Amino acid sequence: MHDQQAGTVLSPWRLSVAPMLDWTDAHCRYFHRLLSRRARLYTEMVTTGALLHGDVARHLDFNAEEHPLALQLGGSEPAELAACAKLAERWCYDEVNLNCGCPSERVQRGAFGACLMAEPQLVADGVKAMRDAVSIPVTVKHRIGIDRIESYDFVRDFVGTVAEAGCEVFIVHARNAWLQGLSPKENREIPPLRYELVHRLKREFPQLVICVNGGIATPEQIGAQLEHVDGVMVGREAYHNPWSLAEWDARFFGEAPAALSREAVEAAMVEYCERQAALGVPWARVMRHALGLYNGLPGARRWRQVWSDHRLKGLPPREVHAIAHRRPEAVTA
Repeated sequence: MHDQQAGTVLSPWRLSVAPMLDWTDAHCRYFHRLLSRRARLYTEMVTTGALLHGDVARHLDFNAEEHPLALQLGGSEPAELAACAKLAERWCYDEVNLNCGCPSERVQRGAFGACLMAEPQLVADGVKAMRDAVSIPVTVKHRIGIDRIESYDFVRDFVGTVAEAGCEVFIVHARNAWLQGLSPKENREIPPLRYELVHRLKREFPQLVICVNGGIATPEQIGAQLEHVDGVMVGREAYHNPWSLAEWDARFFGEAPAALSREAVEAAMVEYCERQAALGVPWARVMRHALGLYNGLPGARRWRQVWSDHRLKGLPPREVHAIAHRRPEAVTA
C-alpha cells in the first residue's frame, strides 16, 4: 500500500479500531467497515478455552465485508494458542493478535492478559507456536508496564524477547496496567499516558511495526502520533463518534474521499438489519453500535432515542428508520 503523495509504503496497521469487549462484535465491525475501507478491525478478545471447548462458529463467524480483520486471542498455553491460531486461519482471518494488556481479574485468574508481561519468554513461546502453525501474521497487544514497574527497560526487554520469537508487530497501549486496585475502566483512565516510551520503542526497534494505542481521538492527534510510529489504534472514540472513521481513508491513506453520507450509511445498516433479522438476530442488537452516527448534529438525541426505544423493537427496521426521520411532532409512541 503506497502513499501517493509521499511515495512511501504505508503499514497495513496504520489505522485500526481496538478490540473492545462487548462492543466490537461482527455487527459493530460491519458498521465500521461502511465508514472506512482501510481501517484494520479487531474482534473482541476470545479465550482459547472458549474456542477449544465451546461453539467455534459462534465465536469466529464474521461478514466477508469485514476484512482486513484480526482475531484477538486470550490465553497463555502455547499448544492451545497454536490450535486456536489454526482455527483463525481456517476461518480466513487476516491476523491473530495475542492479548497481553487486559488487566481484568477474570483474565488474571486465567493467567493471561496483562500479567503475561511479567513472563516474556512464555509469550515468546506462544508466539513461536502460533507462527509455526499458521502463515498469517501473529501480533501482540500489550501495555508499557504493569503495576509500579515504570522503567522503559521493562517494556523494551519484553518487546525484544517476543521479537526474537518472530513477532514483527506490536500494538502498545501507552499506559501501565494495574493488576490490583483498579477496575478495567480505571485502568484506561488513571495510569498516565506515556507516549514517549512507545516512540522510543520505534527508535530502538526500527525493523518492527510499532503501533500506539490509548487516549487518541482527533485526526490531529492521530497525525501527530504517525510522525513517530507506524500505526495508531483508536478505541472508544471510534465507537462513540464513529463518523470520525469516515475521513481516515482520505486523510491517512491518501485515497480519494468517498462519496459517503451518514444517511447512506444508515440505509446500509437498515438493509443489514433486515438480512440479520432473517437469521433471527433482532435489529436492536445490531443498531446499538450505530447510535453515535449523528453525534454532534441537530436531532441526534431524538434519533438515538428512536433507535433505542424498546417499545419499537417489534417493528421492522425500515419502519423504525422512517420514524427516526419523521418530524418530532409527527411521532406517536
